[in-house]
Amino acid sequence: MSERILALLVEFVTRVISAGGYAGIAALMAINSAGIPLPSELIMPFSGYLVYLGRFNLFMVAIVGMVGCNVGSAIGYWIGFKGGQPFVERYGKWVLMSHHDLDRMGSFFQKYGSIAVLLARMLPVVQTFISIPAGIARMPRLRFHIYTSLGSITWYTCLAYAGMKLGEKWHTDPRIEQVFHRFHLVVEIALVAAIVWFVASHLKRARQPDAA
Repeated sequence: MSERILALLVEFVTRVISAGGYAGIAALMAINSAGIPLPSELIMPFSGYLVYLGRFNLFMVAIVGMVGCNVGSAIGYWIGFKGGQPFVERYGKWVLMSHHDLDRMGSFFQKYGSIAVLLARMLPVVQTFISIPAGIARMPRLRFHIYTSLGSITWYTCLAYAGMKLGEKWHTDPRIEQVFHRFHLVVEIALVAAIVWFVASHLKRARQPDAA
């Protein structure tokens, strides 16, 4: 079952990008940034691999990813701005966002201030939910989108570049293929475990009443 979930996730991402091109990348990153956990660590490296194949341009991949991130982040910001914490606490479970996540994102935002948005764009999981506490805190929108753009384009460029370089070395450096075939099962198990843990823990928290 776990392997099936991972396979479906990978298939969904690759099909959307393969069929939609740059628009597909932007759409996936918008979904991720709107509060639905769809990992950029899967989306952008695959896009980078397609850069190696000559289908995409590395700079354009990062740009459209940044645009999609801003679109999705604007939705998350609006939810936090208009609905506030009570709204998020009530409906966040539908996107696997628990009260615990909201508290953690809020603390992260309070600790680092506006710069938290910039830092969060380069952190797994946090990047998905940071827009909501920014909206709750009424962070100035221009600053919000500037930091979102700077953080996302930096991180997406790195991820896409890594995917491109891996594609380049896949057939030219036999060590890459040997290492992959030796450790691919370990990597797959680790990815499956991480995804299952994330979904299971968030579903469990969503079903539990908030602690007094």
